[in-house]
Amino acid sequence: MSRTDVVIVGAGAAGLSLAHWLTVPGAPGSAFGTGTGTGAGAGAGTGTGAGPRTDAGTGTWAGGGPLDVTLVEAPGGPLRPAPRTWCYWEPPGGPYDQLLTASWDRLRVRAPDGSGEVLRTDPLRYKMLRSTDFEAAVGARLAQVPWVRRVTATVDTVVDSPGGAEVVGTRPDGSPLRLRARWVLDSRPPRVLPPARTVLLQHFRGWFVTTDDPVFRSGTADLMDFRTPQPDRGLSFGYVLPTGPRTALVEYTEFSPGVIGDAAYDRALRHYLGTVLGVGRYTVTGTEHGVIPMTDARLPRRTGASVFPIGAAGGATRPATGYTFAGTQRQTRAVAAALRSGRTPLPPPAHGARSRAMDAVLLRALDTGRVGGADFFARLFRTVPTPVLLRFLDGGTGPARDVSIGLRTPVLPMLRTALELPLLRRRPHPGAPAAPASPPSPTPHREGSP
Repeated sequence: MSRTDVVIVGAGAAGLSLAHWLTVPGAPGSAFGTGTGTGAGAGAGTGTGAGPRTDAGTGTWAGGGPLDVTLVEAPGGPLRPAPRTWCYWEPPGGPYDQLLTASWDRLRVRAPDGSGEVLRTDPLRYKMLRSTDFEAAVGARLAQVPWVRRVTATVDTVVDSPGGAEVVGTRPDGSPLRLRARWVLDSRPPRVLPPARTVLLQHFRGWFVTTDDPVFRSGTADLMDFRTPQPDRGLSFGYVLPTGPRTALVEYTEFSPGVIGDAAYDRALRHYLGTVLGVGRYTVTGTEHGVIPMTDARLPRRTGASVFPIGAAGGATRPATGYTFAGTQRQTRAVAAALRSGRTPLPPPAHGARSRAMDAVLLRALDTGRVGGADFFARLFRTVPTPVLLRFLDGGTGPARDVSIGLRTPVLPMLRTALELPLLRRRPHPGAPAAPASPPSPTPHREGSP
């Protein structure tokens, strides 16, 4: 059995972010170099980074002893997340700006009738980060940090043990892995969601497309385009992240109780690109697909005396929007600070109690049909200044501002829902998947009409 101070289970966004923050304590701005990739669009360059800064982590606890961290990543296969895109908003100068594929300071939300203006996000930017660039940059950094060890294994159990916790798994060659640590930070999704009053699934499929003609406005991202056929329960929208005049990530997204079949996603994307956007011939160069539970379930902050969930498993997903990356950064940065100072690394809630309560009301209102999702979101973006609304959606506004935004929603249906919620029982929802999944990218193929 190997012994270590900290085990991080999983090398997705949460696990790699925690390892990253442990190596850059207190470092302002970007922790990476100028990048070497080929990013496009309105944002900074993208790439794998130029290696660690000279002021990277010291590798010691607050008391001066050696710090030993083991990062356990799943082998290739269904347990390892497929390449995916993370989006979030923050001011320029963020820690991952050198890795971005693109960023935008203009957003558009289109109502079902097609109305919608281009909205400025200053002083914020909407940022797009590809997981492959993030993983390469953090991996290159960790390779030069001697006190972080990476091992590949399928983790079977994580249990408390005297003075810490024990991680048991299986390596790709079939040999056992056993680690004993003072602390374990576990990013694996729960097998079953905790009981909830409401569970909606945000499920989507995106195509990376290259068009024959320059049809995209590269400085503007379409955050929600409600000119899609709306489901009987929930809402749907198109989502366009242009990285150049001829290249973009185009997604079809639903908030609804259940997923749809592959053929239905593809039909929806063809309809959106061809009929709604009027795109002619295009080539699909890659895909991404995901399912994100949007729920008022109470995800645990601690699953053992020395075991703590992080990332989506630890409540980093914003229930009303599905955004996870920004909450993961807040959470893992706080956990890293606690570990460096010798404190118990209990992850803080990624979203405040007031935000979670408002999200529970909105999810219930959408699920019951009391509020129409397309009109709800289109109205919010039409009547609330965009930077204010983005901060609100990220939980960064105060009570007075929250009330003023709430008055711009359908007040009576929302009030009825708020009064109803305390009377509802939380029930198991075994059918809800607990993590996003993506199929492999297809062979590039042509779509559209000449």
